[in-house]
Amino acid sequence: MNAGSAIIALALMIPMSLALAQPRPSRAAGVPEGVTVHRDLTYVTNGHARQKLDLYLPKEGKLLPLIINIHGGAFRGGSKEIGVPVDYLALGYKEEEVAEFDADITINSLADTIAELGFKTDRVGNARALCTRLAAGHRWDLVFNIAEGLSGRNREAQVPGMLEAFDIPYTMSDPLVCAVTLDKSIAKRILQSEGLNTPGFHVVRTEADVDRVSLPYPLFAKPIAEGTGKGIDRASCVKNSAELRAVCQTLLLKYDQPVLVEEFLPGREFTVAILGTGSKARVLGGMEVVLRPNANTSIYTYEMKEYCDDYVDYHRLVGTPERAAVEKLALESYRALEVRDCGRVDIRMDRDGNPSFMEVNPLPGLNPVHSDLPIIAGQEGISFKSVIAAIIESARDRIPAPV
Repeated sequence: MNAGSAIIALALMIPMSLALAQPRPSRAAGVPEGVTVHRDLTYVTNGHARQKLDLYLPKEGKLLPLIINIHGGAFRGGSKEIGVPVDYLALGYKEEEVAEFDADITINSLADTIAELGFKTDRVGNARALCTRLAAGHRWDLVFNIAEGLSGRNREAQVPGMLEAFDIPYTMSDPLVCAVTLDKSIAKRILQSEGLNTPGFHVVRTEADVDRVSLPYPLFAKPIAEGTGKGIDRASCVKNSAELRAVCQTLLLKYDQPVLVEEFLPGREFTVAILGTGSKARVLGGMEVVLRPNANTSIYTYEMKEYCDDYVDYHRLVGTPERAAVEKLALESYRALEVRDCGRVDIRMDRDGNPSFMEVNPLPGLNPVHSDLPIIAGQEGISFKSVIAAIIESARDRIPAPV
C-alpha cells in the first residue's frame, strides 16, 4: 500500500446534520466548517473568550445552551466538543449516551492529517453507514477506525468485525480486544491471570448479588461496560452495604448491564498513552489527573471529565518516582490484552502505594487539542501528525506484501 494511491476510509460516530433556531443563524468566527451557530452572548473569563450559543433541537422544540471555549483552536462546551450530541439528542438519545462520539473538529483534523501524509480519504461514518457501503461494493486499502458504536457490550467490535468479514485492513484493535476491554471484568480477569496488579472485584448482575460481595470497604461501583466516566459520580465510592445496594440498584436500572464492584483505590491517578503493537508497543508518555479543590470530590467522575477545564489539572508524568512503575504496568497491561496501534491505560495507586490497573481504552480520543493522547504527545514534543502516522504504520505492518 503506497501513499498517494491508497485510499484510507474513516469509520466514526459523528453527528449527521445541524438544525438551528430562528432568527437566521450566522457563523461565529473560527467555528469549524459544517457547524453553524447564532450568537447570543460573548464574555471573558479565566483569560479565555467565551460565547454562549443556542442550538435548536427540532424534536424537543427547545434551545440547548452551550458554552464554547475559544482557545488554541478548540471548541467545546465545558469540555464537550461542539456538534457531538446535538443531532443524536434530536433523535431521542440522551447526552450521556453520545458522550464518546467525535465532533467535526476531530474528524476534520484526522482527514486533513491523513491527506497530508499522502493518502486519499473517504469518510464512511458509523457502523450502519459502513454496512451500507460494504453492501454496495465499496472497498478501501485501509480503514482508520474510531467508531464507538451505540449499544451492547460488543458495540466497539462491530466495525472491525464487519471489516474482517470483507478482508479489509483497519487501524486499532480487533473485535475480540474491543469486546474484552469494554467489559472491564473480562479485562481484569485476563490481567489477574498474568499476575498484573488490579483491584479485587465482584460482578453484580442482580440486586441479590450485592449480598455475595465480600470485599473490604470502601468499594467502588460503576457500570461494567461504559467509558468517559459514565455512571461514575460522588456516590460511586461506598462505605457500607447499604450504600452499595443503593448505588447498584441505580446503576442496574439506568444502564441495564451488570455493575463492577471493586476495592477502592485511594491513591493518585495517571493515564498513559501507548503506540504500536506487541513487541513494538512503546510508551508515548503519561500524565497525572489532579482534581482541583473546587471539584469537592476525589473521584474523577463523568461531570469532572465533561467540565475538565473547570475542575481538573493534568500534569506531565516526568521526574516522579512513580513514573517507571506506572508506565511498566501500563505497557504490560496493553500487551497482555493485545491492544493494537494505540491506546490509553488508566492507572491508580492502591492503598499500599503500588500502581493498579483500572482500564484500557483501545479507541482513545484523537481530538488534536482536547483528547488525552494527543495532549500527552504534545507534552513529549511529538506532533499530532506523527501520532497519526505511527498509528497507520503500525496497522500497515499487518497488511501482507503483494505477491
